[in-house]
Amino acid sequence: MCQRGERQAFEVLVRRYMKRAYQIAFDFTRDGEEAKDLSQEAFLRAYSQIRHFDQRSTFYTWFYRIVVNLCIDHLRRRARIPWERLDGKNQQSAGEEAMGDTSSTPDQEAIAGEVKRRLGTALGTLPGKQRTAFLLRNHHGLSITEIAKVMQTTEGTVRVHLHRAVAALRQSLAELV
Repeated sequence: MCQRGERQAFEVLVRRYMKRAYQIAFDFTRDGEEAKDLSQEAFLRAYSQIRHFDQRSTFYTWFYRIVVNLCIDHLRRRARIPWERLDGKNQQSAGEEAMGDTSSTPDQEAIAGEVKRRLGTALGTLPGKQRTAFLLRNHHGLSITEIAKVMQTTEGTVRVHLHRAVAALRQSLAELV
């Protein structure tokens, strides 16, 4: 229905995938406004290119490839490393807000803040493909097969990226454990 240009059918897809698109964009940019702009741009591109969707994969993986590509292109244009602003001035993601516990002590909050800071720094040092695979798997819950489709690579390559990302993060965060 969407491929025939039916606007209402596409609106259903927007409602279904908007939060996910925003979260992926936020994971790359760590900026709420940029994430909103990128997720909206992804839907515009998907709408204009929907006729080229060949249904060999799910809409989900096809659309996420659009989001990831937009984010990578955006970061290249800005020539910056994601997660550079971890000083509390960024907008919190939905996951971070949900983790917040109003009954925690100042010491617990300080420790949690330090863990978030170090994790963000460690994620920021990962090579792009490792970071992308790690976030899609661990933050967004995609399967190895879905990640391979999104990243346009083999499942074996995804496993290698994930293994290397986890090893690098373990090494970076070893003193916290």
